[in-house]
Amino acid sequence: MSKVQENILSLSEESAQVRLENLLRTVAHLGHVEISVNNFEKSVWFFTEVLGLVLTETDGDRAYLRAWQDFDHHTLVLKASNESEVNRIGWRVSSKESLQLFEKQLKEMNIDFNWVEGGQKKALGDALHFKSPSGIPIELYWEKEKFITNDPALTSKLPSHPSKYQMRGVSPRRFDHVNIMVNDVKKEQEWWTDLLGIHHRYFIKNKEDVLGSWLSRTNIAHEIAFMRNSNQNGALFHHLAYYLDTGDELIRAANIMAENDMKIEWGPGKHGTSGAQFIYVFEPSGHRVEIWTGGLLMFSPDWKAIEWEPETGQLGLEMWGSTPPETYFTYGAKIGE
Repeated sequence: MSKVQENILSLSEESAQVRLENLLRTVAHLGHVEISVNNFEKSVWFFTEVLGLVLTETDGDRAYLRAWQDFDHHTLVLKASNESEVNRIGWRVSSKESLQLFEKQLKEMNIDFNWVEGGQKKALGDALHFKSPSGIPIELYWEKEKFITNDPALTSKLPSHPSKYQMRGVSPRRFDHVNIMVNDVKKEQEWWTDLLGIHHRYFIKNKEDVLGSWLSRTNIAHEIAFMRNSNQNGALFHHLAYYLDTGDELIRAANIMAENDMKIEWGPGKHGTSGAQFIYVFEPSGHRVEIWTGGLLMFSPDWKAIEWEPETGQLGLEMWGSTPPETYFTYGAKIGE
């Protein structure tokens, strides 16, 4: 019998049940992001021809996209709209039972939620919808269709590749993370860690406030990040990010953006916190997109969040000395209702 089993047996039956539920009630990984775009055709062009994502399918006013080694049906949904905003951030849970346990926990915390029956949303099974303290729209699900194709132009000979490496645009390997601007980073981070079990990986602070926190459930540098909104006017969607294999590919990406008149807001640069190289660009509907490579990997089960204090914070933001524009700290897309 393992030490963990002995410890659980030593607890009262009720305490053991609570502990078991806490272990089972977790998310597994970031799944997708849904964004509204006010220039649907141009945004689809950007994400397919310039960024080089695979268009799984279009359905009415929505386009479903993925990177070439994303195994799911989609990691990005574009919805045609009059306003550009983020509508939903989707997380896969660790088991089917987790959804029921999250429902129980949300009831105990008096958090409003609603169930979306499987089939109502493209490629998704039953899903729980609710919002974080700052109003970020969250979707939890267990079932999601995999990407399957019989198109010889997409079918890879490699079983580990759900589709071929794309020969157009930037062609990122996978969906990586999202970043949200909030008024109170510490409050938001603690809620996501306590309720969803997403590990706090590292943070930057000054004497008064936490300026940024980075979290992940998997071993990558982060799957979601929170940064302090300098204007203190509520939550805004800062960016979504896709991952490249090498620094050479990142320089190629910057060239592709310049050739196609895409505004590069900042970069190429290198974040000291994650160790990743980056560029930030704006797609035609005004959403910020980060393209990056490298990054910290974490495997320790008892990881303690790394603190970047004021005197080292600038290196955390950018190791090579470039200064981000003011828009980086003040501009973000709206959060949908």
